[in-house]
Amino acid sequence: MSYLLKLEELAELLLGIYLFTLLDYSWWIFPALILLPDIGMVGYLFNLKTGAWLYNLFHHKAIAITCYFIGLWLAMPVLKLVGIIIFSHAALDRIFGYGLKYSDSFKHTHLGWLGNKTSVHE
Repeated sequence: MSYLLKLEELAELLLGIYLFTLLDYSWWIFPALILLPDIGMVGYLFNLKTGAWLYNLFHHKAIAITCYFIGLWLAMPVLKLVGIIIFSHAALDRIFGYGLKYSDSFKHTHLGWLGNKTSVHE
């Protein structure tokens, strides 16, 4: 993935951290929950299709943004927190090249193939 795209993901991660500071939670909650969206990988215990679907559900930024704004609209801080954690986690993953998954292989992502130096965005 190109340096410019990694910088964009870093900016999104920093935005997530900033939005978290606007919530009334202890600082340690953010690092404690940041890896929680990886629970979506449990779907790979069943098969590739279920794994990709569940992984993408827990790593999709549109879902994160939707959760955040519904939490904002309903004045539900916990829903805003869910949105921020998913958004921040997805940005962090993408800094390291982990994108949304295709159902043919865990290593096949919308950013290219994991471990392949000639990914889509190089």
